[in-house]
Amino acid sequence: MAPKWWTALALAATTLCAQPKKRVAVLDFDYATVRSSVAAIWGTDRDVGKGIADLLVEKLVQGGVYTVVERKAIDKVLAEQNFSVSDRVDPTTAARIGRILGVDAIIIGSITQFGRDDKATTVGGLGGIGRRYGLGGIQRREAKAVVDVTARMISTDTAEILAVGHGQGESTRSGTSLLGAGGSSGGAGAGAYDMTSKNFAATLIGEAVHKAVAQLSQELQAGAAKLPARAVQVNGLIADVSGNTVILNVGSRAGVKAGDRLQVRRKIREVRDPETGKVIRTLEDTIGEVVVTEVDEVSAVGTYTGSTPPKVGDAVRSQ
Repeated sequence: MAPKWWTALALAATTLCAQPKKRVAVLDFDYATVRSSVAAIWGTDRDVGKGIADLLVEKLVQGGVYTVVERKAIDKVLAEQNFSVSDRVDPTTAARIGRILGVDAIIIGSITQFGRDDKATTVGGLGGIGRRYGLGGIQRREAKAVVDVTARMISTDTAEILAVGHGQGESTRSGTSLLGAGGSSGGAGAGAYDMTSKNFAATLIGEAVHKAVAQLSQELQAGAAKLPARAVQVNGLIADVSGNTVILNVGSRAGVKAGDRLQVRRKIREVRDPETGKVIRTLEDTIGEVVVTEVDEVSAVGTYTGSTPPKVGDAVRSQ
């Protein structure tokens, strides 16, 4: 027989594991302040904000603290709502996007440094090491890559900043090209721009990026406890009935999740204001329950149980 302390510890661990993970979404990072540095590295503009966001999603998924929404779901919402890039970095707008996605919090961030930490050595002239150029002689520019990112975790209910994170990375090597493997301009990743790829990770700038995102991910995961429990109130209707299987007109955007138990309520009558004729109260009876088995963004499938058969138009609500 196991000792009491072991039983208590096991019970506590089971309870902790049973707690549902908080759902978050990561928007593309703003990189306006480093756009010129990005163009200097690649010779043209690259959406490094998207790359940083993709890497952060990978790190958060691997960490296992959060459930992270897929990019295609975010892109669909952004396209449907026609949010501009500038709108997305605003906490109020970000919270609205998060509510549509049905997440507990949304992460927005900025890239504040992305490029070279230069050291110039002059041979045959006045010479010197530092950030000085044009002093005569022949210069060879050796550089380490440095990346700095910041992020805020925004409550989708209040637009309040729940947690902040920061990540900084510097390559251990230096070279004449940040896209080369240790200084070679034709090294691994020189022609590849998928920032989640191994080729990119092997470059100087890739090494710095991965370090910065890893640190940022750790800080954001440490802030998970700051996310308050979010009570989602589901209000929808039955859109289709086939035996005891029903389809609801609400899905993940409204906070519906597989396993949810929702009341099924039927309108009995409406009470109207005798002066204005407006409905001031709707009286309903609870006729049964739906257990949700399948969810997409705008609908859900569930199994109905109850003494009265359901019908299209019956209301479904959180218990």
